Amino acid sequence: MNLETFYEYCLSKKGTTEHFPFDEDTLVFKVGGKMFALSSLSQWEKNEPSVNLKCDPERAQELRAEYEEIKPGFHMSKVHWNTIALNGNLPAKFVKELIDHSYELVFKSLTKKIQNEIIELEN
Repeated sequence: MNLETFYEYCLSKKGTTEHFPFDEDTLVFKVGGKMFALSSLSQWEKNEPSVNLKCDPERAQELRAEYEEIKPGFHMSKVHWNTIALNGNLPAKFVKELIDHSYELVFKSLTKKIQNEIIELEN
């Protein structure tokens, strides 16, 4: 997966906004004001792309055991976040599924009011 594909896919998720809350390097995607994906732009430039994605804790452990590209979240809660190396053997379709999972976890954590506001947005 390249940066453009990652960027466009994250932004295609309903209600997603992009931010740089930490520095000029760390691109963060949020839904309802909560992060679901973040990535260092300089790592993409070094051809070492990775993305931090939220994950169900049990599934996070399973993914880490199964895929060498998936590690505990770098600078994040190791229970709820994974860091996924994108220059390995993971198919783009699988990475998109991981992005979907992260988005859905965060979306479901939002209040019903915010969820309904996002659902009513036009894409």
